[in-house]
Amino acid sequence: MTSSPADTTAPTQDPPRRGPSRLLHPDPTVRRLAGVTLVNTVGNGLSLAVAVLFFTRVLGLSATQLGLGLTAAGLCGVAASVPAGRAADRWGARRVLVVLVAVDAVGTAGYALVHSYPAFLGLACVVAAVDRGSAAVRAALYAELLPADRRVAGRAYLRVVTNVGMCLGTAVGAIALQLDTRSAYLTAILADAVSYLVVAVLYARLPVPMRERATGPGVAEQAGRRRNPALRDGPFLVVTALNSLLCLQFAILEVGVPLWIVKETDAPRITVAGTLIVNTVLVIALQVRATRGTEDPATAARVCGRAGLILGASCLVLAVAHGLPAAVAALVVLAGVALQALGEVLSQAGGWALSYDLAGERDHGAYQGVFNAGSSAALMIGPALVSTAVIGYGLPGWIALGVLLAAAGLAMGPSVRWARRRGHVVAQPV
Repeated sequence: MTSSPADTTAPTQDPPRRGPSRLLHPDPTVRRLAGVTLVNTVGNGLSLAVAVLFFTRVLGLSATQLGLGLTAAGLCGVAASVPAGRAADRWGARRVLVVLVAVDAVGTAGYALVHSYPAFLGLACVVAAVDRGSAAVRAALYAELLPADRRVAGRAYLRVVTNVGMCLGTAVGAIALQLDTRSAYLTAILADAVSYLVVAVLYARLPVPMRERATGPGVAEQAGRRRNPALRDGPFLVVTALNSLLCLQFAILEVGVPLWIVKETDAPRITVAGTLIVNTVLVIALQVRATRGTEDPATAARVCGRAGLILGASCLVLAVAHGLPAAVAALVVLAGVALQALGEVLSQAGGWALSYDLAGERDHGAYQGVFNAGSSAALMIGPALVSTAVIGYGLPGWIALGVLLAAAGLAMGPSVRWARRRGHVVAQPV
């Protein structure tokens, strides 16, 4: 793959396509990123499908050991996002991402050699750190490769590809689950490791971002001396915290809904699978559309406000499934998940836009590192919060969570206005 200035500034639009090719993005850079994303997420979906059984049945970990290990790994992931983002500013997002993904490949393959709990704990922390660090650096890379007015739409397209890839990987992982053998689980984990190596090569072949081309010793030293600007940016930290609260929604789908269905409703257990299907289909169908108009920060903030209200409403709908007949309860739960999916695509679109807009056109690594650290923190504490404070208290718990999500979304508007009053740098479409 060759690079050219057009790849990093204003990608050319291809002629209209017909048939299956209409599914391809018109921007050649986004198409390249989509190919990388597909390889990466197929591997991730494969390993996620078998991870719990691999750790417990093959490595012999107890549920308590696994839970403690994943919690420690989650903490490492939160801590790694900020320095990874700063490294992207100093040495270039593409260079740093290639290194992190290669380390992820080695770390994932290393699980096949683990024979003790301390070894698992250390390796899990390393893998989580490079994985969350990679997420921050990827976001910075998108800012370097894509023009300002196309970043959020590009990320939305890549998120659709992510969902498709995860579905494909999970389907392949189901074969390993059906075989239920040590060799099948090991093969799935090692296949994920190989996918990381392929991804590292594909990232290395991406067009060189203009920022990376300009990164010389003087620039690197200057970036290294500066204090992290994102950590001193009050409005951005508030937006990051609010976005973290909105990210608690993912624990609703992954933990809260399955527990609620099984423990507190009469809905059939197969409804759990139905909720994942509903969410995936709606995200694929709506994520790109949800980004329209979010190039303007004020609009992005309003989108987050709508997302918070919809997510709050989804909590109330899910709550009323308790005590209903089985079929009705199943329909109510699916309706609640449909609302959650709508709130999800809106909150993601608005959050992406604000994370870029409030960073301006400099220090994207620092800002994305802090923003992703907030998201990672929510992903870490969300399952425990939802399983105890929400499921444990039933209707009052769901109401409290719904109010929290609605308040977080509505608070985005005043936070963005605060940023503007302070003369905050806001990226304008080019």
